[in-house]
Amino acid sequence: MVRLQKILAQAGIASRRASERLIAAGRVAVNGTVVRQMGVQVEPGRDKVAVDGREVGRKARRYIALHKPRGYICSRAADEERNRIGDLLPKEWSDLYSVGRLDYQSEGLIFLTNDGDFCLKLSHPRYRISKTYVATIAGRVKGETLTKFTQGLMSGGEKLQAARARLISANNTSSTVELELMEGKNREARRLFEAENLAVRRLQRVRIGPVKLGELPAGKWRALTEPEIKSLLKDL
Repeated sequence: MVRLQKILAQAGIASRRASERLIAAGRVAVNGTVVRQMGVQVEPGRDKVAVDGREVGRKARRYIALHKPRGYICSRAADEERNRIGDLLPKEWSDLYSVGRLDYQSEGLIFLTNDGDFCLKLSHPRYRISKTYVATIAGRVKGETLTKFTQGLMSGGEKLQAARARLISANNTSSTVELELMEGKNREARRLFEAENLAVRRLQRVRIGPVKLGELPAGKWRALTEPEIKSLLKDL
């Protein structure tokens, strides 16, 4: 037996949390009966689950690694003025949604999936999935600045803190810094630099957990391998 919200998540309807909202709104039925309470369990392959009157089938689950280019939004929603990462994927994969976000000006590795459980575990702060960024900064970044990043600093009433900060190179006009973040806060990498009045020229995410961006070209995608998926979910 499997919880109803997990069935919805596995079918790619929504994340578990969003599936709970569908249930509470009375939009989900099991064997023809509307269910509103949480914790209901169903038997896959036997019980019929429907959302808004349409029966839910088990979809093939997909796990995609994409190199998001700069100037794209992490959405498949219509946007006439900006490019969308969904435009880089096959049209028949319209059920995929991004695992977390990269802002419009940032680039690099992002996952897409139709597996709600996978999305939750990799994007929720409590699971502390490490993400590594490489930033090109205007001017010379000093060692004491990196120490502030790892000790933590306040921005907008919120504490930001890097698990690790390393200076790759620096001169009087430009510095390259590597940051490892664990909490997945909104625009955290950029906000760390902004808090120290440092201008970010380029920000690229190069790693999520054990999965590296590697040589994947900008705008291209690949399927995550089974060992990569298992490694990402290990100990979660």
